[in-house]
Amino acid sequence: MQVYRGFSTCVPRLAKQTTNASGSVNKLLGRPSNNLSTGLVGLANVGKSTFFQALTKSTLGNPANYPYATIEPEKSIVLVPLEKLDHYLKLYQLSKTVPTNLTIWDIAGLTRNSSTGAGLGNKFLSDIRQVDGVLQVVRGFVDDEIIHIEENKVDPVRDLVIVQDELILKDLEIIESEIERAKRMLKKPGDKKSVYEYQLQVLDRLSDLLYEGKKVINGEWDEEEIDVINGLNLLTAKPTVYLLNVSEEDYCLGSNEFYPQVANWINTNCPEDKVIIFSAQHERMLNELEGEELKEYKEMYPKESVIPLVVEEMRNVLHLISFYTCGPIEARQWTIRKGSTAPEAAGLIHTDLQKTFINAMVYKWQDLSKLQALDETKLKASGKQHREGKKYIVEDGDVLLIKAAGGNAR
Repeated sequence: MQVYRGFSTCVPRLAKQTTNASGSVNKLLGRPSNNLSTGLVGLANVGKSTFFQALTKSTLGNPANYPYATIEPEKSIVLVPLEKLDHYLKLYQLSKTVPTNLTIWDIAGLTRNSSTGAGLGNKFLSDIRQVDGVLQVVRGFVDDEIIHIEENKVDPVRDLVIVQDELILKDLEIIESEIERAKRMLKKPGDKKSVYEYQLQVLDRLSDLLYEGKKVINGEWDEEEIDVINGLNLLTAKPTVYLLNVSEEDYCLGSNEFYPQVANWINTNCPEDKVIIFSAQHERMLNELEGEELKEYKEMYPKESVIPLVVEEMRNVLHLISFYTCGPIEARQWTIRKGSTAPEAAGLIHTDLQKTFINAMVYKWQDLSKLQALDETKLKASGKQHREGKKYIVEDGDVLLIKAAGGNAR
């Protein structure tokens, strides 16, 4: 087992969320919101900003062949491409779709010793605290013309260790500060001593976990502990999707010399996390080229964009699902956290609908996915039109018609 800076960096991942008796998710690490954001992070000069421009189909971000080209984080809204929405548009014979979106931030590159303020470290770590999920870009391509800030040598596993260690060290700093605060509060008169005593117990568990080299999201926590952890906004409590940035050739071949090492490191340290091979240069070309130039490029590099897969995996780790409303003009996709109830879904459409919710008529994706024409009478007769109450847990792909008091329906 490798030991680095006083804590181990090679550990198994543990379960991280609680479930109730029915199997649905109760408390989750992270903000209890349906409007969650993602940060694109990594060491300097790994292709983050190039990919950000392709991801957002914009000229935002600042790709350049030197460290710290990105200083202020750039924000963009990315539409979520889903086949379900297009299918419902045709099935309900509507005239337009309204897809949901995902907020992406391009965050300044991290360097070794960022947790102690090296480079733009404090800014990077402050910016990443503001997002809910992490897309971590790791360099897996060799190009002598593009500088690598670590001895100008490509080594993805070393880079993974650097980023994880810096996040852990920053979290330890946050926790140590919170421990001191809780101890001060315990000395004050009042009736909340038991609250601060419990917080100290959780903080001590967090500290022990981090000193073992484990991220907070790797721990096993009950609902009360999750409440405490969510108030700390820790960096290692955020879910991560790893993106191995390779050459155009490697991406189209689906293989890379560094991939086995990266996959092994992730499997050892965080086996529930995903690693996706992509090429920032390929995405850039697909985004920028037009007409005959694009056609010629696709003949040379025929593989499709990775962006839909990246967005889908990010939504998965953030525990986001989609439900739909259809009619009379548009098919609309709504994003909600897994485990949300029908009234909470209604509240996303309009707050009054949650307050006055009566029930919801629900059609399931598996019942509608193979249909070419909609026949609601037939669906009802076959038991595929479901009337659900306040305790119903919304499932991905559901089409909902909300009924509320006062004759409101949506």
